[in-house]
Amino acid sequence: MKTLLKDARELKNLKTREVAQLLAIDQALISKFESGTRKPTKEQVIKLATLLEIDFETIMVSWLKEKIIHEIGQDEFALKALRAAEEQIKLNISSSIKKVSTLLQQLLDEIDILKAKLNTFPQIENSAVNQAIELEYTYGSNWMEGNTLSLAETALVINEGQTISGKTMREHLEAINHQEAIVFIQNRIQKNSVLDEKTLISLHTIILRGIVPKEAGHYRTVAITIKDKSFNPCEPVTISKEIETLFNWYELNKNSVHPIILAATIKERLLTIHPFINGNGKVSRLIMNLVLLQHGYLIANIKAEDDKRNLYYKTLKGSITKESKDDFIRFVAQIEKESLKQYIGTFSK
Repeated sequence: MKTLLKDARELKNLKTREVAQLLAIDQALISKFESGTRKPTKEQVIKLATLLEIDFETIMVSWLKEKIIHEIGQDEFALKALRAAEEQIKLNISSSIKKVSTLLQQLLDEIDILKAKLNTFPQIENSAVNQAIELEYTYGSNWMEGNTLSLAETALVINEGQTISGKTMREHLEAINHQEAIVFIQNRIQKNSVLDEKTLISLHTIILRGIVPKEAGHYRTVAITIKDKSFNPCEPVTISKEIETLFNWYELNKNSVHPIILAATIKERLLTIHPFINGNGKVSRLIMNLVLLQHGYLIANIKAEDDKRNLYYKTLKGSITKESKDDFIRFVAQIEKESLKQYIGTFSK
């Protein structure tokens, strides 16, 4: 791994001092990573991979290999233990990824046919159609959370900077912030950035900017009673670990699991973790759509209709409570299918 890190740094014409400054890691540590005298933590590996644009799977395999060798050394039972561990890992993976139902697979196949047709159209960035989709998404996502701005009013606030009489400042900011969050997502995709905890924190900061400044970009904390003394523990550390595990799961599965399943699963797991006091719904939908856009799909926009909203919450609740995972994935798949058909229909006229 030391060669991997050094070669990638030199390829980008960066000095160890510059890497240290950009990642807030001591320069001496960077040098030790490259000499092999010190092993980076997983968090540091992710940071280095992102900055130096090293393939995530390649560096993680190298990091884990060295970690395993360091741990077991040349113990006489090492190879037997590794073979046993390999079998257990295979078992864990096979049991964690449930076989896709026939109904869902049929829907995914239909979506992929539509996506293949979409790929035949010329890419028109910032086209009127894309802008309309983003506007409707901002309107729909905010409507889901109780914002009373109409679609037309949302357009005036975002595009014209107008103030709508009778609407609260919060509602205006929700529209503006959500649109900025979409731009942030597009920039991350253009730069081929890794989907990680930093992305989540940044999106939450944008969504709550000017609305609840004290909460923006900060995980929730709760009071726990121990020996009749209430205090605030380090729950953010626990949440951060869960978030790290979730994004690691995504990196390991992003090339083997269907993007619709990936997007729906990461959205549902984010809500299960419930990392923030406010904004979990909007941020998790943004992350879901970031995943879809990363894989060449369209924004899956839940229309501002009562029946759509009710079905969204019903299937999501069933997924979180483990009553039915497939129902929510099928819901997201159906929304994506509708988005693709609408987009293709627009350009086919």
